[in-house]
Amino acid sequence: MREIELALTHEADVMSETSWLELVRTPANRKRTLIAVIVGWFAQWNGVNLISYYLTLVLNTIGITKAKDQTLINGLLQISNWLAAIFVGALMVDRLGRRTLFLVSTGGMLVSYVIWTALTSHFVTTHDQSTGKAVVAFVFFTFFFYAIAWAPLLQAYIVEIYPYTLRARGVSTMYIATFTGLVLGNQVNPIAMKSIGWKYYIVFCCILAALVVIIWFLFPETKGYSLEEIRDVFEGKSDGKTLQDKLADVENGDIDEKRPKTSDRPVHTETA
Repeated sequence: MREIELALTHEADVMSETSWLELVRTPANRKRTLIAVIVGWFAQWNGVNLISYYLTLVLNTIGITKAKDQTLINGLLQISNWLAAIFVGALMVDRLGRRTLFLVSTGGMLVSYVIWTALTSHFVTTHDQSTGKAVVAFVFFTFFFYAIAWAPLLQAYIVEIYPYTLRARGVSTMYIATFTGLVLGNQVNPIAMKSIGWKYYIVFCCILAALVVIIWFLFPETKGYSLEEIRDVFEGKSDGKTLQDKLADVENGDIDEKRPKTSDRPVHTETA
């Protein structure tokens, strides 16, 4: 608690002196801001936007053209997305960790998208109805993997990685990237689907593959760290131990081993 109070006091003192330029002034802040932009942008450009806004065009490519069937699939997708975000993503985020959950989510989307693309290619050639149904299944898998991380962590992860003085601006930056990606996607996606059809899915397969690599090398794990300790992670001052680890050290008496023993301290003697 004392650590939190001191951090808030210090950050409140300097908050009035900060500007938007602080988001890119130091290497640590540049990394934070890059992560915020990546999370915001790719929340719309990881392939899920195509399902959310242009599901009708996706279903048309596999022969599901009846409005009744498309509406039913859309409704089930929204319900499953909500359930996955609450009962899988939100419950697993503190078990697996933020970085791990992002990797599982994005990796799962990549595998689902690759299979979905291959099945759609096969359907276009054969018009096999069972293949079309399999495509629908992998659309659900893609949405599921999106929901377990990109839905609950979109804002939560960004809030964690920024210090108090920059948190509001950092989240705003993330949302600027999100809505910019959304607007661009809504302009590009329908044109691309009309022009090249299912082959447009290959673009998102490539994006997801690149995104897995980016997350692996760029995103730090914040699980178990206090907000003050996360600051040290970005600034390279962390010893790699979480708050729970440090408390365990105290309980086990390990912390005493790092303190100088009384007998080792220099003795100061005053003389008259």
